[in-house]
Amino acid sequence: MDYKQINIDDISFFKKIIGETDVFTDEEKLQEYSHDETEDLSYPPEVVLKPSKTAEIAEILQYCNTNNIPVTPCGARTGLSGGSLPIFGGVALSLERLNSIIEIDERNLQATVEPGVINQVFRDAVEERGLFYPPDPSSKGSSFLGGNLAENAGGPKALKYGVTKDYVLNLEVVLPTGEIIWTGANVLKNATGYDLTSLMIGSEGTLGIITKIVFKLIPLPSKDITLLVPFNSTEKACEAVSAVFRAGITPSALEFIERDAIDWTLKYTDVNLLIDDNVQAHLLVEVDGDNLDILYKDCERIFEVMQQFDCGEILLADSESQKNQIWKLRREIAESVKSNSVYKEEDTVVPRAELAKLLKGVKEIGKNYGFKSVCYGHAGDGNLHINIIKGDMTDEDWNTKLTLGIREIFELTKSLGGTLSGEHGIGLVQKDYMDIVFSEKALQLQKGIKNLFDPNGILNPGKILK
Repeated sequence: MDYKQINIDDISFFKKIIGETDVFTDEEKLQEYSHDETEDLSYPPEVVLKPSKTAEIAEILQYCNTNNIPVTPCGARTGLSGGSLPIFGGVALSLERLNSIIEIDERNLQATVEPGVINQVFRDAVEERGLFYPPDPSSKGSSFLGGNLAENAGGPKALKYGVTKDYVLNLEVVLPTGEIIWTGANVLKNATGYDLTSLMIGSEGTLGIITKIVFKLIPLPSKDITLLVPFNSTEKACEAVSAVFRAGITPSALEFIERDAIDWTLKYTDVNLLIDDNVQAHLLVEVDGDNLDILYKDCERIFEVMQQFDCGEILLADSESQKNQIWKLRREIAESVKSNSVYKEEDTVVPRAELAKLLKGVKEIGKNYGFKSVCYGHAGDGNLHINIIKGDMTDEDWNTKLTLGIREIFELTKSLGGTLSGEHGIGLVQKDYMDIVFSEKALQLQKGIKNLFDPNGILNPGKILK
């Protein structure tokens, strides 16, 4: 695409709008905002802007739209699909200064926040009031709520409580042309017109920039129990997942971790856990609620189910410290893999009963193309994170043949009733595979929506759609 290169007059305009101290053109800052957590990709912007008000963002977007300057919204830049990479240069528009929890409405179990609030900060704030915001991605300690909305983030608790979109009532959004709209209403039911709120969530900053969020909240569960269940067979572990639900139990989390993921994480972290040599996978199971007697009965039923699939000795965490150790093992897998090897991460999702077939197929595809994979993820909702490890692959094979292997993985996923991404989004790195899951007509409709919102194509260009 042919965009205008930013010049000194543009910089002067931006400084006039938000002040000189929040406009950055130095090389260090441009490099800082050139990447997220997606592999080793880097695309420096021409300028970084840090507005603090909705009105400032509106003026910036109106100016950029008029002058054909690309704008890439970004937050904490913890994404894994390249969604906040400014691949055409232009403006990196950071939302980090919009970081206020505006209101926690205990009467209506709602909260109004800005997009630059960190997920964990928000969770802690509402928990102090006895309330609960469940979406908890692995990056919850650093990722912004705006980015969580951009990717419709989930996390382990999504199994029982749902993903980000299930907690959003209303959004203030700045459109690419500079207009400011609210997408819905602060109510629990809304059958008024098209659902613009849901359309914005998961749109990865390609349709508008979210500047305020109204969340619904729920009462905070007061009790939880954590189990770690070992298996000598990854296939048996996967098969046990759907059996838990068929037994009438809905855990608050049910995570799959294969042996390599455990070994790499134990080396990378200070987690102290002894694993028998013959263990090939673990299921991490959590139940929560307000009645411990009921939770222990659920655990007994889970024990019975797991034993049908030849599990080993089940560890029931007997202290808060042990719970934290188990969850730390799970949450630090991605960083552990990243620290040990060149890798690519895929975010497949299938119906949970097909998880064993997906895992087996991924391993077979890896053998055919010469790569290894480290797999883990939210087994309870069929969401498998596949870390493809370069290992002994040559640079040529890694840069050419690997895309064929990834396409086969996605084709397998589709054949099992699944799709490309459960929570990481499409962004830059997965857009070439969208034809696997969408017909040409469906892709045309999505392109039409993008063109309607952003007729000049200035907002986060080059993402999701080719």
